[in-house]
Amino acid sequence: MTRGFDLDRFREEAGAEAAADIKLIPRIALQAFCETPGVAKVIEAAAADRRMAKAHVKVHMGGLAAAAEFYGSAPTPNLIVVESKDAGREMLGLLDRLAEVCDAGTKVVVIGHVNDVLLYRELMRRGVAEYMVAPFELFDFMRTVGEIFCAPDRAPLGRTIAFIGARGGVGSSTIAHNVSWSISKMLEADVVLADLDLAWGTAGLDFNQDPAQGIAEALSQPDRVDDVFLDRILAKCAEHLSLLAAPSTLERAYDLDEAAVEPIMDTMRQSVPTVVMDVPHQWTGWVRRTLRAADEVVIVASPDLASLRNTKNLLDFLKQSRPNDRAPHLVLSQVGVPKRPEIKAVDFAKALEVEPVAVIPFEPALFGAAANNGQMIAEIDPRSPIGEIFRTIGQVVTGRGEVRKQKKTAFGPLLAKLRRGQSKAG
Repeated sequence: MTRGFDLDRFREEAGAEAAADIKLIPRIALQAFCETPGVAKVIEAAAADRRMAKAHVKVHMGGLAAAAEFYGSAPTPNLIVVESKDAGREMLGLLDRLAEVCDAGTKVVVIGHVNDVLLYRELMRRGVAEYMVAPFELFDFMRTVGEIFCAPDRAPLGRTIAFIGARGGVGSSTIAHNVSWSISKMLEADVVLADLDLAWGTAGLDFNQDPAQGIAEALSQPDRVDDVFLDRILAKCAEHLSLLAAPSTLERAYDLDEAAVEPIMDTMRQSVPTVVMDVPHQWTGWVRRTLRAADEVVIVASPDLASLRNTKNLLDFLKQSRPNDRAPHLVLSQVGVPKRPEIKAVDFAKALEVEPVAVIPFEPALFGAAANNGQMIAEIDPRSPIGEIFRTIGQVVTGRGEVRKQKKTAFGPLLAKLRRGQSKAG
């Protein structure tokens, strides 16, 4: 007996074949601005697929114009997808407006309805990551996103930010924890806080977490460290914040090899937008190497002579070992302790020739209440000016600290040149 054609089976096999080369999408924040219900439906269907389970996807209606208006007062995610039924100058003009409000590092995918090679080339010249022509299938969309973030020649998705105290007890860990929380709330993108103070780490206490596994498992099994392994040992602290906890026990000594932490950080950078490292106040080979390898370094100091000396030594070391990187950021903490002689913030900064990105006042009642409750400052008191200070530090270390209309954009490197050409044509 001849078997009839099985349409459902054919579709299933065709779908499986189409999805075979699609990579798992990392923990990106993706926001789409669509003009047509059909495109919005495809993106929403892709967001529900298991391959995009780690991504945070939001779909809005309104297209390019709505995106440009929205990001005038909001931070941009890792990926913006914008649909436009316009073509030529109309689309490019709206794209220029979006470029002016885009944060550095944001990728942009444009969805159009015109299959035009000249338009495609113009968009690529402007730094657009990809141009897709509607209609398309959800597998096409997922494949495009995967190629943007997972291609072997792509730069790592995430950035590492190391916090270290100029001396013990200055509050570097508390600041790192609060800044991590602020970044996750501000950007609505995934942040991992890595507590590297293996014996005495306080991140678990500050977030009221007691995970059974953490960074000790990753250090003891370096060959197994990959995205799946990290998912298993991360503890969820908030919607967009996870903790790689320290064991915080004295059952064994933590004499780490100089390169021990590096593979873990490299793996996280491939799949997490922001990795905050709470580095202990030690001076070992692995601490030196971790600070050298970090994308951003924040030194936390109190206004006293020991902190001044140690900060100067740290600045000298980092400038020498990272000559082509941005200078470390300075945060002055515990300023204004009653009856304690202090070096004035202006004198502290003048001696180091470094302006602090933040000066945090001494507020023992507020910080004590937060620590005892396992909460962040902004959770204890949403109106506290100190919570806003942590938000400001988060903006600076993630590159969102500039005035929005003047900041460099990731996908508009030829914007000025383009405008000059337009003025000449006019």
